[in-house]
Amino acid sequence: MRILFFGDVFGKPGRKIVRDHLPELKKEFKIDVIIANGENLAQGKGVTEKTCAELFNAGVAAFTSGNHLWDQKSSLEYIKKEKRIVKPLNFPQNAPGFDHVILEVGKSKLAVLCIVGQSFMAPAAFPFEKISEFLPKIREITPNIIIDFHAEATAEKRVLGFYLDGKISALLGTHTHIQTADEEILPSGTAYITDVGMTGPHDSIIGTDKEIILEKVITGVPIRFEVAKSGLQINAVVIEISEVSGKAVSIKRIRRKIDD
Repeated sequence: MRILFFGDVFGKPGRKIVRDHLPELKKEFKIDVIIANGENLAQGKGVTEKTCAELFNAGVAAFTSGNHLWDQKSSLEYIKKEKRIVKPLNFPQNAPGFDHVILEVGKSKLAVLCIVGQSFMAPAAFPFEKISEFLPKIREITPNIIIDFHAEATAEKRVLGFYLDGKISALLGTHTHIQTADEEILPSGTAYITDVGMTGPHDSIIGTDKEIILEKVITGVPIRFEVAKSGLQINAVVIEISEVSGKAVSIKRIRRKIDD
């Protein structure tokens, strides 16, 4: 099974990149299923039914998320009913959304989960304990398991990677919007990367117009953030896993500049 995973898709530029380049990527890498981190789809913060539909229609099978999932308050009812959007497993039970999705990929099943870190992040339950409680239920369904670890600290991601090595197919870091060059197959067969990066405008400060951020930092005055428009890049990974064992066969990092 070949899985294409897009790092944080940021705003309208990120959505356009995915929509325009998904057909060629799918053909080039012989992709079976597409997943994306979608918590920044709508103007860089949260999701809407319209922004999700745009990429569902383009071929994305499911979205993982993170701490910004609920930023568009008008979309809470949509998140409650859309099973293809995965909320962080270690957020409160009462937070709107579904804590996992099982995708049918050919004759196999793929479980997609998301979890957030604790270091330099908003309060959330201990990710190691929460995922340990939940994994046995998922493994009864399928050994093919992808987890998006939406976290700030490199060390925290690295520790969870080794903790889950051999128990899941892939641990893919998101949240920092900065792609790392440490993709590998861990000793017991789990694909790992500290951060997949951001699919969107990189002539920016993590997706936001850099001049706005510079002014805010220098003056300390609150300013409305705007999505940047240039420096477009695809940041993604392709993971191949054995559908029988759930072990990763390979992981390839993608970082492509797109003409603005």
